[in-house]
Amino acid sequence: MPALLDCLMSLPGLVITGASGFVGRHLMQAVRDDYRVFGVARRAQARSGVALHPNLAWLQADIGERPQVDAAFAAIAEQGGAGTVVHLAGHYDFTGGEDPEYWRTNVIGLRHVLAAAAAHGVRHFVFASALLACRPPRPGRAITEESPPHGQHIDAVTKREGEALMFEFSDRLHPVIIRFAPLFSDWCEYPPLFMLLETWLSDAWNRRMVCGQGQSSVPYLHINDAVLFLLEVLSRLGDLKPCEVLLASGDHAVSHRELYEAATLAFSGARQKPLLVPAPLCGPALAARDLVARMSGSPPVERAWLSGSIDTRMRTDASRTRARLEWAPRARLEILRRMPFLIENLRTDPMTWAEVNRAAMKRVRVPANLKIHWLLEQHQETVMSRFTEILTGPDGRERFPSYQVLTPAQHDWHHRLVFRTLLSAVRTRDKGVFMGYCRDLAEQRIKEGFTANELCGALETLNLVCWRVLRHDPESNGLRQAITDYVTATLRSGCDQAQEVFELAQAREHRAARQLGAPVEPAAATDWK
Repeated sequence: MPALLDCLMSLPGLVITGASGFVGRHLMQAVRDDYRVFGVARRAQARSGVALHPNLAWLQADIGERPQVDAAFAAIAEQGGAGTVVHLAGHYDFTGGEDPEYWRTNVIGLRHVLAAAAAHGVRHFVFASALLACRPPRPGRAITEESPPHGQHIDAVTKREGEALMFEFSDRLHPVIIRFAPLFSDWCEYPPLFMLLETWLSDAWNRRMVCGQGQSSVPYLHINDAVLFLLEVLSRLGDLKPCEVLLASGDHAVSHRELYEAATLAFSGARQKPLLVPAPLCGPALAARDLVARMSGSPPVERAWLSGSIDTRMRTDASRTRARLEWAPRARLEILRRMPFLIENLRTDPMTWAEVNRAAMKRVRVPANLKIHWLLEQHQETVMSRFTEILTGPDGRERFPSYQVLTPAQHDWHHRLVFRTLLSAVRTRDKGVFMGYCRDLAEQRIKEGFTANELCGALETLNLVCWRVLRHDPESNGLRQAITDYVTATLRSGCDQAQEVFELAQAREHRAARQLGAPVEPAAATDWK
């Protein structure tokens, strides 16, 4: 054990803020064998999908709260400290409004991290800015490392403030500024692109529409290339100038028209041409869509405030950065070449596609049934254990006597089967599959001597357990009615079908008893409480 600790302490310390985010998760996986990594994030590690590792320490903190940041860096110092911070934490959404969270996280929170890093002896600070913080270049020009971050959107404004903070702290830290191109993966995970694909590949009335001449374009960068870029930066921090700006980007800006044709070709096997909507009409059309979407509670990504940037090209010249780092994006990871991989993932595993993009889009609408499906999957083991405890506990022994004869293995098998069938019904929004399962289950339970009250009481208990577990999770906020619609209503429908089977069986028994002249007992009443 001492030898292992000595080995771990010999590794350089690296702090990654925003560790639960898109880039943070991928970067931690890439560096955890070569660094003592301290991940700082609002969410807990278990909720972030980040695997345990002996070189990884997780510190849950909101960078907008100075005491939490100070406590996190004090804990890092107690564990040997760190010489480098990669600051990936930031706020971004697609509402178009000036959400106060932009300033609280992107400016105030950044200042908290910078102050704590300087106070605890951190030497290097890598700040993740954005290429889109710059204004679109004039025709024939390109964004370079010298371009000022003078974009007008609130995110660009706060990124500009963040870059200014790098100069303010340059006497205490050695900062480097990275302006990332829009990042994507083979599962998409870039909200504007996701929403474009969701529209273009749907049956929506506007599925063929592209604004202007379809020339709105940005350079995209695959997440795997972004991680390699960061690894090169980390290996060359001593050679980079204080506050040096680097562009994590290729030079080719891919247009909406190119994306549309590549996506439709991969999806249908035929390259389709978009229906181009003249730019003067796009502003009013987007404003109308925005109004309708707001009324329905799901604002679109293509907001009216974007109409002024239609057909702008974010052409980039990152040749100086490539020479400095001896790095370049790989051709096989260029977005048009990856489009078949994105579409294949969408087609073969739509559930995972929805879940990973849901994680990337805090404010873009995901169907409520998929949210509940995801939550149920996350809490499956808790639901199963509590369900079994109730059925076999002191109260259960009196209320559910027939369930007491089942072995633990039988309980586990049956409970997982009913839970998986419930999940399927929630995912597909089709109660029929669960209703059919409950009819078959009732037939089996009748043969085993169970009563209707026991079976329906068990389904009601499962509903109560699901409710309690889901409502305890903050992610279920705003989903009360949806839980009723997709969980309670499904279980209630299954109970109704089970009751029907029991009543028909009891009616058959009564008819047979009357034919034999035997006394007939009244049917037992069952009801969902």
